[in-house]
Amino acid sequence: MRVDLHTHSTASDGTDTPAGLVAAAAAAGLDVLALTDHDTTRGHAEAAAALATLDRPLTLVPGAELSCRLGGIGVHLLAYLFDPEEPALLQARELIRDDRVPRAKAMVESLRALGVPITWEQVDRIAAGGSVGRPHLASALVELGVVDTVSDAFTPEWLGDGGRAYAPKAELDPAEAIRLVKAAGGVSVLAHPLAASRGRTLSEEAIAALAAAGLDGIEA
Repeated sequence: MRVDLHTHSTASDGTDTPAGLVAAAAAAGLDVLALTDHDTTRGHAEAAAALATLDRPLTLVPGAELSCRLGGIGVHLLAYLFDPEEPALLQARELIRDDRVPRAKAMVESLRALGVPITWEQVDRIAAGGSVGRPHLASALVELGVVDTVSDAFTPEWLGDGGRAYAPKAELDPAEAIRLVKAAGGVSVLAHPLAASRGRTLSEEAIAALAAAGLDGIEA
């Protein structure tokens, strides 16, 4: 069985539409696909509708990747199979999403103060209606020739955590996020726990504490 339980569409910072992602997953021979856009389930309906157009079976797992922070360390929590309309979790996701535009605009202004000719209109065009975030600003920096790759923008010089143009965002406490996901009938998985390239990672003790709080799994 071929499975991908961590994907993003244009509903957040992915490059494929939800329907396009489903089609690509089927073409790649996947049996199970989870759509886990950042802090949103906006792409689920389109992805589910796209299943009917396939000529082979594909199981779609609804999910989201929740933005959290623990002890100054960014934590991403994959949530699966929760009720998207459960009020408390819905409110938490909306709080994070509503903060994304003001945060992105603040980073645009910081970049402009550093002499980068970036504009909000450029970033908004790149985001194309998705949940705007640092990857979209990074893509703008690539367009402008400021950096060579998106990854090059995630450094202290530019958009990395604590970087010159970084701005903090609304985030959940991961233990509280785990509780909200469980209350909504879902399961939670810690995303990319060893991805040091993204910044500081959680200690084994911190991960054990999240497990004690009800964490269901850790991404391989």
